[in-house]
Amino acid sequence: MSEPLSDTQPTLKAPLLFLSVLLISSCGLIYELVAGTLSSYLLGDSVTQFSTVIGVYLSAMGLGSYLSKFLQRGLARRFVDLELAVALVGGFSAPILFQAFAHTHAFRVVLYGVVASVGTLVGLEIPILMRILKDQIRFKDLVAGVLTLDYIGALFASLLFPLLFMPKLGLVRTSLLFGLLNAAVGLWSTHLLVSQLGPTRMIRLRCLAVLAILAVGLAFAGKFTLAVEEEIFADEIVYARDSEYQRIVLTRGRGSFQLFLNGNLQFSSADEYRYHEALVHPAFGVKPDARRVLICGGGDGLAVREVLKHPSVQEVVLVDLDPAMTDMARRQPMVRALNGAALDDPRVRVVNADAMVWLQETAVAPFDLALVDFPDPNTYALGKLYTARFYRLLQRRLTADAVISVQSTSPLMARESFWCITATMESAGLKVRPYHLAVPSFGVWGFALASKRDFAVPTRVLPGLRHLSDEATAAMFAFPKDMDRVPVEVNRLDNQVLVHLYAREWRRWS
Repeated sequence: MSEPLSDTQPTLKAPLLFLSVLLISSCGLIYELVAGTLSSYLLGDSVTQFSTVIGVYLSAMGLGSYLSKFLQRGLARRFVDLELAVALVGGFSAPILFQAFAHTHAFRVVLYGVVASVGTLVGLEIPILMRILKDQIRFKDLVAGVLTLDYIGALFASLLFPLLFMPKLGLVRTSLLFGLLNAAVGLWSTHLLVSQLGPTRMIRLRCLAVLAILAVGLAFAGKFTLAVEEEIFADEIVYARDSEYQRIVLTRGRGSFQLFLNGNLQFSSADEYRYHEALVHPAFGVKPDARRVLICGGGDGLAVREVLKHPSVQEVVLVDLDPAMTDMARRQPMVRALNGAALDDPRVRVVNADAMVWLQETAVAPFDLALVDFPDPNTYALGKLYTARFYRLLQRRLTADAVISVQSTSPLMARESFWCITATMESAGLKVRPYHLAVPSFGVWGFALASKRDFAVPTRVLPGLRHLSDEATAAMFAFPKDMDRVPVEVNRLDNQVLVHLYAREWRRWS
């Protein structure tokens, strides 16, 4: 025998309220993803940021569900008010967090306060909506339907956020757009729940007011983002773009311009030649006849520029994850002029892929020389590219006497991290010769030269370079006492010790 319904007969509005579950679930997860992504951009260490954001958000949802039992009367009106509150707090979450980072030293307090507030409000939504629907739908069907649509909404949000909303709209516009959606659900609910609301004129006016506020915010989102970033960055912003993977910003000051990825400086045009000459030319000093060159990372094209100075080079394969980065290097006038349009050289082939996956899955003729020019290992996604596993995969794509050059962070500012990279390369069976030089924008910076076979430190480099000479090259391989080798663990996929070392060491200088 089926369960009887209560005296109140089902109405056609129940399925539409179920649709509200799908929408509010998507909104709630989007706010969580925005907070996690934004905090990982600004603070680094994406695993820690997402773990703490998710933990705070879910516990706050539990608190909201518990508090819902204390709401006894006027549930329909409370539900609409909740939608408006979530719309405002969640919708403006990204602008609030950007402002907090730019103007306060209590960013983490604001971050977890916003996440907890949104989580508590979202945790109230579903229990209240279920109580509104309990007299229209059998309990087992109500629970099954609400939870199913709740999870489906979360799936839609989790798929569309990285594929559509983040690269096309950015964080600020995305949070405001979903705030509008929450407010629209509130307005829509005044029609679906009209029989339980009583007079609706004032509550509908509130809905329209919230929609208007969020719409104005969305209209000015671009100007807001630019204004905040101009406060964060010292110089004028001349280019900014959100890609699927990162925030790309170019700033211009007196006589130079700078590239930032997720707020971290990648190069300054004033002195990048020192870094890129050191990355590229010592490797050619060991392997001067290299014909096929692999570059992992380096989507700005500056390492490619240096490689193409060698007449022996016949082919360069650049593997960089982000097509927005290589597109910028080809099309942005300042960067294109700096790299000499290197990515459009007929000898160069650009592959937009995860370098580790590409090395594992792509069968290619072996390379004579490899340059590894990844950003510093401040996240686990980057840390995997500094593991023994990565270096073993790389060796499989190289000739027996090929040479590898790897950027290895600062041996002065992050001494253990630097030597961890050296130790990890050695654990993969490579012979390693670490070296360093001064890059004014970064300080003392480190590299590692490696090969499957033992080799001598290079003493000669291509003539006519802006910084390196034969004498300067030989000097780079001598380490003073405060940068000399220290004992460290090997960085492996299952421990990612390098990410922890890097975070601890650089935190001292923040």
